[in-house]
Amino acid sequence: MTDKKHVDADNIENAPDIETEAVKAADVAAETGADVGAEAGDNTGAQAENAGGHKEKDRKEKKKLTAELAGLEAKNAELEKTLAEEKDRYARILAEYDNYRKRTSRELDGRYSDGKADAWKGLLPVIDNFERALAAAPEDADDPLRKGIELTYRQFKEQMEKDGVKEIEALGKEFDPELHNAVMHCEDESLGENVIADVFMKGYTLGDKVLRHSMVKVAN
Repeated sequence: MTDKKHVDADNIENAPDIETEAVKAADVAAETGADVGAEAGDNTGAQAENAGGHKEKDRKEKKKLTAELAGLEAKNAELEKTLAEEKDRYARILAEYDNYRKRTSRELDGRYSDGKADAWKGLLPVIDNFERALAAAPEDADDPLRKGIELTYRQFKEQMEKDGVKEIEALGKEFDPELHNAVMHCEDESLGENVIADVFMKGYTLGDKVLRHSMVKVAN
């Protein structure tokens, strides 16, 4: 009995300590809960702050990209304008060169044609003299003089044909002041009006150029 009383006395003596421990435990639990709640609140706030930061970063990045795109579009428009200007300048240069080439070619052709025409103009009297020599040469076809004149004359005529020098048709043709030069008129009822009755000197052309007009007699 004595021991039981002793234990109860100890329990009674220790009761305030148990109560104190319980209060402490409750305080700790409350503090822990507060800490957990605060930590959770901090995490939520941090997440919200991070989300807001990402949105701001995305907004700035989008703004930057939009500005870069606008700059590239402006630069592209400027390059397209420059390209169009260069194409136009190239086309004008090409057209100018083509005109220059054609003009130079015409000038060279004209100079060559004029030079050839002048050369043949100087040779026409020689042709006239060969024809006069043939008219005065012996009729004998085997005559050496006649054969020599005919050979040289034939070579001249062949070269004239190669170069495009042609004799102007005159006898029996209608008078054309562009081709013929009337040095005499006559009355001839057998011929029509303004028809060439006789040719005193042959005329020649080279292409569309008249080297020499035919000297003719025209019937009235």
